[in-house]
Amino acid sequence: MTDHFPPPGLNTRGTVLVVPGRGENPRTYARLGARLAADAYHVRVLTHVDEVAGAAADPDLVRPLVLIGADTGAASVGALVAGDDAAADAVVLAGLPGYGARTAQDWDDELDTRTHCPTHRGVLNAEPTPGALSTEVDSALLDAAYGSTADLPHLLLVGDADPYADRAALTRVAKALPRARLAVVREGHHDVLNDLQHRSVAAEIVTFLEALRSSDPLVPFVGIESSAW
Repeated sequence: MTDHFPPPGLNTRGTVLVVPGRGENPRTYARLGARLAADAYHVRVLTHVDEVAGAAADPDLVRPLVLIGADTGAASVGALVAGDDAAADAVVLAGLPGYGARTAQDWDDELDTRTHCPTHRGVLNAEPTPGALSTEVDSALLDAAYGSTADLPHLLLVGDADPYADRAALTRVAKALPRARLAVVREGHHDVLNDLQHRSVAAEIVTFLEALRSSDPLVPFVGIESSAW
């Protein structure tokens, strides 16, 4: 696991545990971790969802505790909170995959489905994992995630160009969850946390994290009253 701490002199505003997906590791989320840490959140990037319980039991952990899962990490986190097995205050599910496996033609094709961000592609190319996204996700895990009615604030993030996503299923689960927000990233691909729009996506997550500190965790502090764009 890898930790990203807030800058010296700032009070920690909460704790974020990140669970990576297929073909990813803690280094994949160095950029996201640094960005959220700059906003005074302690970010810990795990290697597997099994590490959530131990990290959540840390007596020095600062609340709120938010779990972020990407790809199969999103499925694992969704299933974990569905079974009420996580001491979390909220969750972010990014790039939750649909049922079945999409087979990429080659590594370049897999990269194109993941991200169009040159920096993130460089990170992936440093430790290539061809075929990782062609591995079918455990259907029981997806059943639990998509069947969840957990009463926790959920932020669901999906790219509108993600070929691994099931938008209809995501819409259904967003409506079934008591407190959920489904955010669609324009021109976003599967690695929605690390695509070209990563700054806007991080801002959406920070908006969610900050809203958790208010009396109603699903109402952002900034609302649009009038706009011409």
